[in-house]
Amino acid sequence: MGLRRIMMPPKFQLLAVMAFGVAMLFIENQIQKLEESRAKLERTMARHEVREVEQRQTRDGLRNSPALPEIEDLIIIYNRVPKTASTSFTNIAYDLCGKNRFHVLHINTTKNNPVMSLQDQMRFVRNVTSWREMKPGFYHGHVAYLDFTKFGVKGKPVYINIVRDPIERLVSYYYFLRFGDDYRPGLRRRKQGDKKTFEECVSSGGSDCSPEKLWLQIPFFCGHYSECWNVGSKWALEQAKYNLVNEYLLVGVTEELEDFIMMLEAALPRFFRGATELYRTGKKSHLRKTSEKKPPTKESISKLQQSNIWKMENEFYEFALEQFQFVRAHSVREKDGELYLLAQNFFYEKIYPKVN
Repeated sequence: MGLRRIMMPPKFQLLAVMAFGVAMLFIENQIQKLEESRAKLERTMARHEVREVEQRQTRDGLRNSPALPEIEDLIIIYNRVPKTASTSFTNIAYDLCGKNRFHVLHINTTKNNPVMSLQDQMRFVRNVTSWREMKPGFYHGHVAYLDFTKFGVKGKPVYINIVRDPIERLVSYYYFLRFGDDYRPGLRRRKQGDKKTFEECVSSGGSDCSPEKLWLQIPFFCGHYSECWNVGSKWALEQAKYNLVNEYLLVGVTEELEDFIMMLEAALPRFFRGATELYRTGKKSHLRKTSEKKPPTKESISKLQQSNIWKMENEFYEFALEQFQFVRAHSVREKDGELYLLAQNFFYEKIYPKVN
């Protein structure tokens, strides 16, 4: 007797197809979850192996060498540009140094001269690299960039810095010299008593607001070469750009100081753990504001912007800003108006020989 083919009503056929589709989706979802679990397990195992290797290397290093562990040997140099929120940022380091167990040292040069003599350069480099009692250390001061590799030392410091819109920085410095700030209000400033506004200075062609006074951030990043301090030097501009991307871990901007602090905390927690929270919720004792500062008019800004010096300083500032925003875009994400640091996005695998 032949088998009879039983025809399923169309309604049940549709239900069967839908049930089969749901079942396939469920199976695919379970397979995906299994693959994700396997990948997560592999990453966890890889990280565990890396930790074991790092711990063994640390133990071996401490046994075989009298040198300090690498993180404890770290030196940060913040060759701060005047009026870029440098005191505000430095005070955060002072607030954290006791808790995070590092040293903060101010580089106080005579008359705030940013260029050191050759013999002082040598002394400074030797001090910084060999002064074990001051490691880990955070050095800050109004000093031009100094290339440590020229002096025959093994270690190099980590350089960081902050830049600011050139005209904003000049205006702030102009009023600071006359009225000081709320950080040390009783201190007599060099131009105290001069009531002339920035507008009046620009209109009368005064020297304190001349385009030449804009030339500061470029030479600070360019360094201790004579050409760096030749106002309007194209070579100095290019050298400053080169140093910014090759010699500095991170260069922030005054206008986005909180983001700069957050990224430093992520990259250098040995020094900056707790810095972001301190900046956001602290008593703001670190913040500093220039007194009596009046915003410049469009006419004054336009007059300064006609100079080649402003164009070069602004080109450097825009270059630094673009680099900072590039680094930030690959380090943080914004959600509901808040910035969040990205989690570690790499791991090691296939590590041989295997750890016993």
